[in-house]
Amino acid sequence: MSTHKREIQGTVVKIAGEKTASVLVERRVLHPRYHKTVKRFKKYLIHDEKSELKIGDTVVAVECRPLSKTKSFRLKTILTTGANVWFKVFLD
Repeated sequence: MSTHKREIQGTVVKIAGEKTASVLVERRVLHPRYHKTVKRFKKYLIHDEKSELKIGDTVVAVECRPLSKTKSFRLKTILTTGANVWFKVFLD
């Protein structure tokens, strides 16, 4: 039995409830035809038990059992705090 859990790193873009935050995860992939690196984005809902997240925080979340219909990641660590990081995502 494997106990490997996926970890995602992203930026909090919305506080989506009392103990929930929406995290934007960016990954860079090589375009199949043009062989250029392009950005792909996906948003995940993560569980924040202590409600300590704010918009702009960079976080690491780990996969867990489904906590609701759309939420199956929980907060592991907060890497950086502040709203300045959130604007950086869209200025790159």
